[in-house]
Amino acid sequence: MRTLAARPVLLAAALAWTAAAGAAAIEPREFSTPEQDALYHELIGELRCLVCQNQNLAESDAPLAKDLRDEIAKMVREGRGREEVIDFLVARYGDFVRYRPPLRRDTWLLWAGPFVLLAAGLAALVLVLRRRQAAVSGPAPPDPEALARARALLGGGRSDAGGGDGAP
Repeated sequence: MRTLAARPVLLAAALAWTAAAGAAAIEPREFSTPEQDALYHELIGELRCLVCQNQNLAESDAPLAKDLRDEIAKMVREGRGREEVIDFLVARYGDFVRYRPPLRRDTWLLWAGPFVLLAAGLAALVLVLRRRQAAVSGPAPPDPEALARARALLGGGRSDAGGGDGAP
C-alpha cells in the first residue's frame, strides 16, 4: 500500500528533475533590445553545428556549439548585423556552417541534385509500370490458322470429340 502512495511522489520528483535539467541546458542571454534577442535566436537556429552536423547551434550540446553561440551573442551585442555575423562564420568555417548554402556555381549541384534524382526516379517508375502493364495484358490472341492446326493435332482429325465406341 505504501508503494502505491509513493509512486505519484516519485513521478512528480522525476518530472521536476527533468524539467530543471532542461532549463539548465538553456543558456540565458541578455540583450539590450528585443531585436538583438530575435536576431541571436534566428542565427543560432539557422547555423549548423560543425561537430554534430545534423543539429543547429541552438540544439547542439557540443562545446564548439557553445563557443559559437557565445561568439554570436558577442557580435550581436556589438551591433553587428545578420550578414556580418554569417559572413564572419563562413569566412572562418566555410559554407558548411549554413544549412542553406547560397546558389552559386560551386553549389548548384546541391540545389539541383534532389530534382535530378526525383526526375530519374519518376522516369524509372514510368518504365517499370509500362513493362508491368504489358506483361499483365497477356499474350496476343492466337492466329486462326495455328488454332485450326492445334485442334487438328489434338483431335486427331476427328470431328466428334466425344468418340462413339467408348475406346480411348
